[in-house]
Amino acid sequence: MEIRPLSIAGAWEVTPRVFPDDRGVFLESFRGDKLAEVIGHRLDVVQCNVSVSSRGTVRGIHFADVPVGQAKYVTVVAGSLIDYVVDLRVGSPTFGQWDSVLLDTGDRRAVYLSEGLGHAFCALEDGTTAHYLCSSAYNPAAERGINPLDPEVGLTLPEGVEPLLSPKDSAAPTLRAALDDGLLPSFEVCTAFTETLAASRAPLSGGSGTA
Repeated sequence: MEIRPLSIAGAWEVTPRVFPDDRGVFLESFRGDKLAEVIGHRLDVVQCNVSVSSRGTVRGIHFADVPVGQAKYVTVVAGSLIDYVVDLRVGSPTFGQWDSVLLDTGDRRAVYLSEGLGHAFCALEDGTTAHYLCSSAYNPAAERGINPLDPEVGLTLPEGVEPLLSPKDSAAPTLRAALDDGLLPSFEVCTAFTETLAASRAPLSGGSGTA
């Protein structure tokens, strides 16, 4: 398993080893011990989400108040999507910037993003099924969003895709409006929160196997 940092601090691309044979394919889609070595603490999975999207569906940009925030480990089990990580942490050296990763059923990559970062994706195929491991349960009172079509953020959507948004995402504020209204997380607070996780969650150890 290869874990590569993205250009946004606190986000990584995970590429597993894939073992194909005449029966199909086997891979380890998640290794908590390997991830902990990189991010500095164990990911405590509290909630697992699955979304199924038609081509052109854009979900996000979503984030949650820190503390507690919501870290995510996102992969695809059907179809393909462009996954976006957006730095919404006020005071961060890369504030307002984003990075993206193609998630599909070929390389079977995943993306991990830490608390305070914004997340969005655009489905490239009908029936695209995303699978999320989350560090905290959904809390409507702490859930926030930025309009994914905000030109100041400037997410580059795939050519030929007509974006389909939920009413909630369409009505989400721009990055500038969220900043002016004090809705965005602080880079300092997010960094301090991550340090508390590193101090309180012991690393994992374990072996691997094939089936």
